Amino acid sequence: MMEPGRMRIAITGAEGVVGTVLRRRLAAHHTVVALTREPQAFPSVVANIAELLPLVEAFRGAETVIHLAAAARLDAEWPDILESNIVGTRNVFEAARLAGVSAIVFASSGHVLGLIEEAAGPELYELHDSRVFDETTPLAPDSLYAASKIFGEALGRHYAESYGLRVVCVRLGMVLPEDNPRTEGAGRGRTASLPFAERFPRIRAKWLSHRDCGELFLRCVEATTLRYAIVFGTSNNPRQIWSLDSARRLLNYVPQDAAPAAST
Repeated sequence: MMEPGRMRIAITGAEGVVGTVLRRRLAAHHTVVALTREPQAFPSVVANIAELLPLVEAFRGAETVIHLAAAARLDAEWPDILESNIVGTRNVFEAARLAGVSAIVFASSGHVLGLIEEAAGPELYELHDSRVFDETTPLAPDSLYAASKIFGEALGRHYAESYGLRVVCVRLGMVLPEDNPRTEGAGRGRTASLPFAERFPRIRAKWLSHRDCGELFLRCVEATTLRYAIVFGTSNNPRQIWSLDSARRLLNYVPQDAAPAAST
């Protein structure tokens, strides 16, 4: 029998960086069911999110689904985006509905505002810059990947309004495998050709520590009176380009960590 207060949480994409963080950190509070596309060294339910019926069975008995699985590269090709981020995301929401799940936490991305960042220029990430974007900032996706995340946010609102699911969309910052924003290999992506010292200001503005990531998603899971919300997810960094006001107000999220002000 499950302990009072413990929920059953299914996590798609549980083998990824964020999935690994959440598997380890949420297990102290709730019962975690990991879903992965391939067998892993840890216990998991093998399921492809492109297939609906296996997801329905995997989600039965869960109160919450955390949906992380995606074609996550900014340069992902359309067939991968379509299968994982469009069809797969719809399948996750629909399977959750059919299985009687109460809530979904959807991993979105700050890249839904990517073109606004690009237009702002590299000065945006400097400590003296005061520009901050929030959930009311007009959408400006910088890739098919980002556009698919906007689809997921809109789908979440549809399932919240039409079917009564609780949905929180988290526009994630940068979660690093080593949990260290000073790691030389961090923050590559489109900035791969830049020296680390030039990449670092962007990392400093977007870093989300493992501890804060776990706490943010725990707050999302336990926000049982919230119907639908979009929040940004970063640590308490010295430069914030995304507002954490909604996460603080709606979820009582108080990040404990901060990226260093300097790269060395």
